[in-house]
Amino acid sequence: MSRVLVLGGSRSGKSAHAEALVAGREPVTYLAASAPTDPSDADWAARVAAHRARRPRSWRTLESTDPGDLHRTGTVLVDSVTTWVAALLDASGVWDDAPGAPDRLAAACDDLVAAFATTPAHVVAVSDEVGLGVVPETRSGRLFRDTLGTVNQRLAATADEVWFVVAGLPQRLR
Repeated sequence: MSRVLVLGGSRSGKSAHAEALVAGREPVTYLAASAPTDPSDADWAARVAAHRARRPRSWRTLESTDPGDLHRTGTVLVDSVTTWVAALLDASGVWDDAPGAPDRLAAACDDLVAAFATTPAHVVAVSDEVGLGVVPETRSGRLFRDTLGTVNQRLAATADEVWFVVAGLPQRLR
């Protein structure tokens, strides 16, 4: 069992690097953590299709944001923590300032980090590093960036390996 976190910016090559890290480690479960999408968003559909086309047919795909799905045997590739956190933000009610939303969000993030830290599987998780740019102008942008940044730090603290991918070049941080 080992835990690996692969970070990088958009289109940095982080997913391809993560896929290379699990190549040959059958069985592989591709845990596609996805937020609800707009069916009219052709660009997003094309991105998802490209990810699906790259996966070997032998990999099992599971679309989920249930932390319990990290607890399995074999190898798990999580792509991505970014969309998982977006789904947690949506489900918590923070966008509408629902009562108890911050506590629900914190608990959901705790559950995700705990599942990553305790899974018996070899897990490789992919996440965007969104803290390298300017501070977002909107409250929602700051909340997303700050939540993801905190989750990334917590995952990195429990990971055996951490990679940062820039322009397709993976750099091992730990």
